[in-house]
Amino acid sequence: MITLTRIGTELDSLLDTAGIPDYPQAINGIQVETQAEIVKVAAAVDVRERTIRSALDAGANLLLVHHGLFWAGLQPLRGPYYRRIHALLASGMGLYSSHLPLDAHPEIGNNVLLARELGLTPSAGFARYQTIDIGVRGDANIATSEIIARAGAVAHRWGGTVRSSPSDAARTTRRWAICTGAGASADTLREAVEHGIDTLIVGEGPHWTAVDADEMGIVVIYAGHYATETFGVRALADHVGRTFGIPTVFIDVPTGL
Repeated sequence: MITLTRIGTELDSLLDTAGIPDYPQAINGIQVETQAEIVKVAAAVDVRERTIRSALDAGANLLLVHHGLFWAGLQPLRGPYYRRIHALLASGMGLYSSHLPLDAHPEIGNNVLLARELGLTPSAGFARYQTIDIGVRGDANIATSEIIARAGAVAHRWGGTVRSSPSDAARTTRRWAICTGAGASADTLREAVEHGIDTLIVGEGPHWTAVDADEMGIVVIYAGHYATETFGVRALADHVGRTFGIPTVFIDVPTGL
């Protein structure tokens, strides 16, 4: 019998859930238990009513997500939050969430898989958070416009649109870094300067990051929060499918961001 406990133990070990620091709201690991035998696994970037309903319609009774139930912090069980909880409990669906452990994983992590998708080869870590590097960085000799085009293909595939800070058409990327999701920040820009990064690829970031980056000589490519974080959960579901011999499905619910 394939239980959520068995799957959770496997994923916690694979992702080093106990050893990777994260934000308090992440609550990595099993977020909602189920005692039922797991017959099919669904993966989604975000837990929301639409992904839960779509997972149920697909015949899944375990949902793997990157963004779990508790990002908004402590709140009453009302409205959309109540409906999510009710849908999970009433259906007996289990929920497993992994945030930074999945971002940072060296084989199935969002950052390393996005680099591969863009044709870039990481050589070191990037985007330091406490004791870990969340992202990756490396060297290249490629037109920045080509990276923007490749990132645009990723964004378009998952319902988004790529944006970038100003870039000369003839510009060449020599040193790049990736931090998926909300990757453009004061910390990542500062670290980019320290490492001589000329092209920073992220999911999203505040308006001012484009202003500051331009004056730092850095081009920031904003490829979409959702789009850049579809890679890890799909790879995680594939791992579960191979390890336990059960079918999997990806639930695509783009946010447009």
